[in-house]
Amino acid sequence: MICSRCIYDDKIPYISFDGEGICNYCKEHERLDLEYPTGKEGWNILTKLAEKIKYDGKNKKYDVVVGVSGGCDSSYLLYLSKKLGLRTLAAHFDNTWNTEIGIKNLNIMIEKLGVGLYTHVVDSGEACDIFRSTLKASIINADVWSDIGLATTHYLAAEKYGVKYIFEGHSFRTEGISPRGLFYMDGKFVESIQKQFGSYRISTFPNLWLNKWLRWLIVNRIKKIRPLYYIDYNKEDIKKFLNKEFGWQWYGGHHMENKTACFGNNYFKPLKFDFDLRNIEYSALIRSGQMLRSEALQKIKNPYLFDKSILEEIKKRLNFTDDEFEEIVKLPFKTYHDYKTYKKTFEKMRWFFWVMYKFNLVTKSFYMKFTKKEE
Repeated sequence: MICSRCIYDDKIPYISFDGEGICNYCKEHERLDLEYPTGKEGWNILTKLAEKIKYDGKNKKYDVVVGVSGGCDSSYLLYLSKKLGLRTLAAHFDNTWNTEIGIKNLNIMIEKLGVGLYTHVVDSGEACDIFRSTLKASIINADVWSDIGLATTHYLAAEKYGVKYIFEGHSFRTEGISPRGLFYMDGKFVESIQKQFGSYRISTFPNLWLNKWLRWLIVNRIKKIRPLYYIDYNKEDIKKFLNKEFGWQWYGGHHMENKTACFGNNYFKPLKFDFDLRNIEYSALIRSGQMLRSEALQKIKNPYLFDKSILEEIKKRLNFTDDEFEEIVKLPFKTYHDYKTYKKTFEKMRWFFWVMYKFNLVTKSFYMKFTKKEE
């Protein structure tokens, strides 16, 4: 069965359909739409928030940390933060797998907007070893380590400069609502995988340990905000704007500004798990009126764009022979249930994270997807 509004089908975890065939993820989108208004009301919320951020940033070098990758969302978020009059510190996690165009975009935006830059670079050997471990772990999100590293880098930058606010460049209207449990991530999960499959100890990799995270939430009171939730964010228009105003260049597809993300999304997930991430993206665009459902159903039939030289580079840097990589592809699928995680702890602390969400100390998506008990 496929949703009558978006293109989610009954293969999606925890999906259900109402009497009209509309899935629960579309209903969730509707609730988020009401909670995060756009237009004039949304802009008023953002400008009031910016005034509070500037007040809290008095006598400090920066008002806000913005996570950046050279991608479309984070690049526009840098521009938006400056438009709101904020003194911005860009925070970048260098997982040693940046593309040339991603680096170029990042440097262009930093230079032309005149913002500060905080970069955490992980040791190349350690990064490759952790990446190799997550591939051997046979999980759908082999780039989980990079996602965790990025989140931690935001907090490290905020802590260093005493900043109380982090801007994240996610929009549920363009990136979608990830099915619950599918792309689970936490620091203990990464540690568990690395202990089982890796040869390096976690050292330069910025893992998100629970005790550190709770200190950043409770003691430092660092808040995470997603400003794109409050604006009419049309990705095609934004790409044209960034190109015209800054000389920013499109890199071909969702998260393709980084090689590990491109490999995972455009090659590994479809090949090993028969999962097409465009399902999530296109469904979001349908729900937000930026794509026709008929167009999405047609476009998703097209093969993914993927530069096979990235695959060869991954094999070379991770010391995989062709046969070893084929064995990785053939391994039985595993999930976070097969490794140690903080999931049970998050479930027990659900009430706490509800309070944290209400005070913007964690995102609503974290509260909804990570603290709810599995059914």
